Amino acid sequence: MADIKVSDRDDIARVWQLMKKIDICMFATRDGEKIRARPMSARPHEERNTIYFLTDVRGHKDGELANDDHVCLSWAKPGDGKFLVVTGRGAVLNDRALIRELWDKDAEAFWQGPDDPDVRAIAVTPEDAQFWEGPHGVVATIQMILAAATAAPPVLGDQRKVDLN
Repeated sequence: MADIKVSDRDDIARVWQLMKKIDICMFATRDGEKIRARPMSARPHEERNTIYFLTDVRGHKDGELANDDHVCLSWAKPGDGKFLVVTGRGAVLNDRALIRELWDKDAEAFWQGPDDPDVRAIAVTPEDAQFWEGPHGVVATIQMILAAATAAPPVLGDQRKVDLN
């Protein structure tokens, strides 16, 4: 990543900002031939190039990631016209120091504390992303009406593919 253009750096920063702003994502893994997705709270750490999650060892994610570590993370905030998809590689970690670092009040609803033997961390190393940001609500409707009236394509915001390696 030594020769990254300014525009690429801006897009990478935008990806990390969207992750932080939206928080909850759909975390998708492969379960044999099927794809399984569930909502999870993301804990992005841009400086480590890692997105962390807390998970329960009694779930199925650890086995799914052991068989195929590819993941797809999808964030959406339709009311704000913001959408993000990140693909990468995930690993389940039983790192108590990391779990304590990631622990927050929301985690207390699921486990007894950061030393609960059932809690694990998932670390996802992102490989690429795609985001869509644009007007929504009344502004989007006006853009569509203008496009229909002028036979020009609507201006519906930005869309980018971003390499995160």
